[in-house]
Amino acid sequence: MSREKLSGAEIVIEELKDEGVEVAFGIPGGVLLDLYDVIYKQDAIRHILMRHEQCAAHAADGYARVSGRTGVCIATSGPGATNLVTGLANASMDSVPVVALTGQVVTSAIGTNAFQEASTFTITMPVTKHNFLVKRTEDLPKVIHNAFHIASTGRKGVVLVDLPKDVLADVAKVNLHPKETFAGYKPNIKPNKVQTKKTAETLATAERPLILAGGGVISSNATEELRSLAELLGAGVVTTLMGKGAIPEDHPLCLGMAGMHGHVYANRAINECDALLALGTRFSDRLTAWQLDQFAPDATMIHVDIDTAEINKNIQVDIPIVGDVKLALDDILKWLEKHKKLGGKSVWMQRIKEMHSACDECIKDVKRAGTSLSDMFVKELNRILDDDAVITTEVGQCQMFAAHYYMTKRPRRFITSGGLGTMGFGFPAAIGAQVGAPDNKVVDIAGDGSFLMTCQDLATCVENDIPVVVCILDNRYLGMVRQWQELFFDKKYSHTGLGLTPDFVKLAEAFGCYAERVEKPEGLKDVLGNAFKSGKPAVIDLIVGKDDKILPMIPPGGGIMGMIGTERCKHI
Repeated sequence: MSREKLSGAEIVIEELKDEGVEVAFGIPGGVLLDLYDVIYKQDAIRHILMRHEQCAAHAADGYARVSGRTGVCIATSGPGATNLVTGLANASMDSVPVVALTGQVVTSAIGTNAFQEASTFTITMPVTKHNFLVKRTEDLPKVIHNAFHIASTGRKGVVLVDLPKDVLADVAKVNLHPKETFAGYKPNIKPNKVQTKKTAETLATAERPLILAGGGVISSNATEELRSLAELLGAGVVTTLMGKGAIPEDHPLCLGMAGMHGHVYANRAINECDALLALGTRFSDRLTAWQLDQFAPDATMIHVDIDTAEINKNIQVDIPIVGDVKLALDDILKWLEKHKKLGGKSVWMQRIKEMHSACDECIKDVKRAGTSLSDMFVKELNRILDDDAVITTEVGQCQMFAAHYYMTKRPRRFITSGGLGTMGFGFPAAIGAQVGAPDNKVVDIAGDGSFLMTCQDLATCVENDIPVVVCILDNRYLGMVRQWQELFFDKKYSHTGLGLTPDFVKLAEAFGCYAERVEKPEGLKDVLGNAFKSGKPAVIDLIVGKDDKILPMIPPGGGIMGMIGTERCKHI
């Protein structure tokens, strides 16, 4: 392409268009005026003005998770950029592709403590996959291209581009849309065929094979391959929190989420299996609990992950495979289908199906003994919402009630903060999810403590006609912390009562949203229907008890079989 004479701001926008960017979430500032002037003059990229930069990052995150595309957020220099950090750390820990564009003071002023200067490059380095401080306008085409390439390939993640004001304002002759990338950046995506063959042989001869599906299954679009392998082997499937939706949770081989707040039978299956195929997971402490020697103690451990650093980091494995999950599963399936060396697993399959039925019964029985209002509200959402509805969650009890009791049937339909556990994530993530999936119903299952952290962006929803529905499990407490204080700190409820909190119905109405309060689960269907019919952003205040607890759970220091609160689970 012939060289064009453009300002840095024009170059940035042209490169964003070339990368297929359709929407960006951001807030302008003084050093970004050149960029926002160009945004004003074009209509290819929709800009959504957020009310807080952290929400911009979370919205880009939610958009990326539900759409499978790279999310984009924009913030000005100094406090604008530092407000992004929590959102970028959140996306980074959950391997979500996000490109963040931040403004910076002019290059000659960097390091002088100029007005609204912050060392964004160094501050964000620990929470990004890569970042750039651009000092020449001529470098912008290659930098923007590389930012998207790095964010969306290999182990997906966050890339930040710091843009000094003079770099955006200056004019340069450049070749747009370069295709070359960093010579040194070559993520390994092709799995070793010797290792995939060894895996196939191990799974074929195992008597009790189990598949552990992490978020990597969803990000690599390997859900069909996962289901095919499970059905071919007669293997049960358990998921991590990030892997929820990798297999339909009503599938007879699915045992749901494992780990600290997982299903009893998912954890039992891990304890009983003799071969564990872990796909796209980092074996976090919330999955394995605190006694690693009790995690799949009798199993041959196989770990497939695109990031070499995750292999043998937390769990020592017998067969490591570095590469893309989809490609690895494809190789394993081809070997099994060719050699047809599957041993008899009828006893294990029957065991898996019995455990699945026990889980299914617990979830579908809305008034099961020992259930709480929080349980019942989430179970009621199962009855009301269709399979394409997108659920986002805040963090705490609301998150675990949703993860435990909401049955997800499709990938990219359950969006939550995994590694960082960020309160306030769910609502702005729902904004991004709704923009990424405009024809789907989007519901944020929130806690009152989390929602109060980011509720100002109701204004964003109203202004931009983004009809998300927030269902608040309202107990006037920081529920998860209170639960721990009750169970492990002799009921000393230190600073977990929220005290005087707003009337959420009036708060929502003040922003121009639809709002209602519900005190009984059977009233949720009509109210939720009214919310969707309104076409407005909506807040539904669900009154629940302060003593509601999400059980069972693994207590501190316990192993994966050390769950407490299992009394209400059917024993098989």
